[in-house]
Amino acid sequence: MKRIFHFIYILIFILNFSNVQAQLKNNNDRPKLVVGIVVDQMRWDYLYKYYDRYNNNGFKRMLNQGFAVENTQIPYIPTYTAIGHSTIYTGSVPAIHGIAGNNFMIRATQKDMYCTQDDSVKGVGLDPDKFEGKMSPRNLLTTTITDELKLATDFKSKVVGISLKDRGGILPAGHFADAAYWMVDGNWVSSTFYMNDLPGYVRDFNKADLTKKYLDEGWSPMYPLNTYFDRVKDDNPYEGSYVKGEHVRFPINLKDAAAKKNRDVIKSTPFGNTVTLKLAQTVLTFEKMGKNPANVPDFMAISLSSTDYIGHQFAINSAKIEDTYLRLDKDLADFFSFLDNHVGKGNYTVFLTADHGAAHNPQYIADEKGNGGFLYKKELGMALEEQLIKTFGHKKLVYTMTNNQVFLDYKLIDSLQLDDKKIKQYVINFLKKQDGVAFAADMEQLSLSSFPEPIKSMSINGYNYKRSGDIQVILEPQWYGFYKDKTGTTHGAWNPYDSHIPLVFMGWGIRQGNSHAPAYMTDIAPTLAALLHIQEPNGNIGKPLIDVLR
Repeated sequence: MKRIFHFIYILIFILNFSNVQAQLKNNNDRPKLVVGIVVDQMRWDYLYKYYDRYNNNGFKRMLNQGFAVENTQIPYIPTYTAIGHSTIYTGSVPAIHGIAGNNFMIRATQKDMYCTQDDSVKGVGLDPDKFEGKMSPRNLLTTTITDELKLATDFKSKVVGISLKDRGGILPAGHFADAAYWMVDGNWVSSTFYMNDLPGYVRDFNKADLTKKYLDEGWSPMYPLNTYFDRVKDDNPYEGSYVKGEHVRFPINLKDAAAKKNRDVIKSTPFGNTVTLKLAQTVLTFEKMGKNPANVPDFMAISLSSTDYIGHQFAINSAKIEDTYLRLDKDLADFFSFLDNHVGKGNYTVFLTADHGAAHNPQYIADEKGNGGFLYKKELGMALEEQLIKTFGHKKLVYTMTNNQVFLDYKLIDSLQLDDKKIKQYVINFLKKQDGVAFAADMEQLSLSSFPEPIKSMSINGYNYKRSGDIQVILEPQWYGFYKDKTGTTHGAWNPYDSHIPLVFMGWGIRQGNSHAPAYMTDIAPTLAALLHIQEPNGNIGKPLIDVLR
């Protein structure tokens, strides 16, 4: 009997050892295609706020079949579009990857730089000398996960970025992309950084003019208006407009709005997302992405920008926002169905996240008896300038305020032989006294500041000496600062409404489930690197989300 038990014990040991060996065995299996979807300005709670109205094949499919990382945070400020897209794909932060805002000031020249501005290239598909076409990823200082995929496969993988916004397509696609496309006046364009002429299928897509089709049809709600969240009614005081002074209420005459403004009105409608995903399908089809003859993965980076334009215009407590997400849910279901047919269900990996969230309109919060308010950049700047002249006897010691930061003119200060430390401390003390300002601190002394965690580390991560300001301003919750409008919404702050983002993976190599463990935007790129068996981007500071991977 003992021999039998001994034999069984040895057999079990051998089987278990073999199973462990099988689990530990490395292989180079990879998905045929990775699709990254960034939903611009999507708050985390939108996954669940409209959950009961979503269909089963869009957001719900990702949540039920994929893995949701529920507690994903942005680890820097300011929380803006260009920084978010750069961080998602680099696993890095502005201190390292250098994209310190949608626009940022170059300290050495004191000149404003747009994040993807590149005066050495020309536009393709539009007037070549138009600023909107002179774009590339050259201001991004680190590699992206898409760059690393190109390097790992000897440039055999195809990489394409698509977004209504140039920065949403260019920065994720990286330095080595085959193409990036963005929209100007209703048409898709690129730059000579990628190509000398648009591919025939993109020209044909522009000729089909889906922009005109949707503008002509106008925007009506998918469902009866009385079934939407109705704490605030359609056409409420927190909403902006397409044309100054005109009300915007369902059904919306987009054709008339475009005639008075321009065809880019399409961006501030749900149909901007629809057109973006239709172009993505066209590129995937004609480029045969996901069917690479070299048997390597391809990567498409998609950014859906209309959610951001609509949020900025109409604020988040709006039937227009709800309708936008219900329409996006349907568009995603159609897109996933396309991927199932084009690549094969289970052969591709898709992830969905956001570059930042959005705040409730402060006036709405105040009207509901909460704390909130507005700090206007123009008035603040004039008051500060007046005090600096009185105290130090000179004008323009501060040359700009942007990205919730103050920039001192050190060239002028040095030429006047003034004490820059005294000026800086004076500005900090002045700012602290303003309504709505919670903290202000010297950017080079952030580690010694009174900022509580995590605001301190977020400020340090967002500080790039060559491209950031000298003083960081932190506002009280639900205050808009350095902002010009009382309608709509904005973002940029450390608060959860701006920094808590959705993150859901689905498809090849992804477990089914969810986690509420702390995670960061910087963890997305190294997780993709682990999935693809390639090196992390060269500025990466994130860690792979091991619970996500099967």
